[in-house]
Amino acid sequence: MKTLVLVFHPNLSDSRLNRRWAEEMEKQPDVTIHRVYEAYPNEEIDVAAEQKLMEQHDRVILQFPIYWYSSPSLLKKWQDTVLTYGWAYGSTGNKLHGKELLLAVSVGASEDSYTAEGAFSFTLTELLRPFHATSNMIGTRYLTPYAAFGVMQLTDEQIEQTVKDYLAHALKPAAE
Repeated sequence: MKTLVLVFHPNLSDSRLNRRWAEEMEKQPDVTIHRVYEAYPNEEIDVAAEQKLMEQHDRVILQFPIYWYSSPSLLKKWQDTVLTYGWAYGSTGNKLHGKELLLAVSVGASEDSYTAEGAFSFTLTELLRPFHATSNMIGTRYLTPYAAFGVMQLTDEQIEQTVKDYLAHALKPAAE
């Protein structure tokens, strides 16, 4: 299975967690890492190149930090420009049908903040629901997201554990 990891982090070099995730994923066989903010510093996305990358892989991972209960802005722009009618959805838009979509997210707050009773009143699953709906629309199989919480407080050892957990989660075969 060929896996494409689209890393959407505007300051990846300063990120302890997302940088480590990308570094370790890059060492894995049949994994392509694409650092989208580095590829498009002016946010001028090459739609054809992005679509070709996705067509060449079986599993697509969107890796990003949660910002304001959502994704970084370039990910939204990427979705708007790359997932086009007639290619990703619509009567002839079937290029992604049968592929798998996985989210790998880093969250600044603690996991208990993301409960109905917590500080934010919503679960992370609820906040990621638009990605699930997008997956349904483009015909991909939405896999259970991987999340690391409280990332600003993680020790180096805890970060290394998230790296192991992320790799195990992201690279395991999906259940039939």
